[in-house]
Amino acid sequence: MNKNFKPKDLTLMGLLTAVLLVMSFTPVGFLTIGPLAITLNMIPVAIGAIALGPKGGAILGAVFGITSFLQCIGIGGTSPMGVILFEINPFLAFVQRFLPRLLMGILTAYVYKIVKKALGSTVASYASGFFAAFLNTLFFMSMLVLLFGNTEYMQELMNGKNVIVFICTFVGINAVFEMAVSTVLTGLIVKALERAKLIKRGEA
Repeated sequence: MNKNFKPKDLTLMGLLTAVLLVMSFTPVGFLTIGPLAITLNMIPVAIGAIALGPKGGAILGAVFGITSFLQCIGIGGTSPMGVILFEINPFLAFVQRFLPRLLMGILTAYVYKIVKKALGSTVASYASGFFAAFLNTLFFMSMLVLLFGNTEYMQELMNGKNVIVFICTFVGINAVFEMAVSTVLTGLIVKALERAKLIKRGEA
């Protein structure tokens, strides 16, 4: 992509940002189950990463991260875990909510580029949807353990389990559901946007 977004790119960025905000501030994007929330908000980020490259993925990932952090203080919904982490350390809570989504957006763009060269843009679109969800979960849980693993709250959740077992059992079906839905919807939506000529194959 060019260093600066084209008018069409800015339009798409605005559209995806609006969709992401609606999903973040309404029940559309989150389904809270216990301390975790099943989120579909990585889908607009993945689409932006595919269509607009690493810069677009970074911007949309940052928006996702900020809205996720705002839930820690009750804006746009409430995350039970986020509230507790914010009470423990507000700054680390921001890092834990923001950085994984930023990195996910950037890396998803590179996943698309790499897979596209090897298998074509259609497969790359579906793969990007999968990896957006996978990386979101991986980075989110890794930062959770890294930044809060020694706290009383996390020690109670881990209940003596090692880190890998804890992460696998904690995210469980949530992560599987997110990855499946993100894979399918991202691929289908990108195909629809291509037909609407909002995205051109090979443009990102």
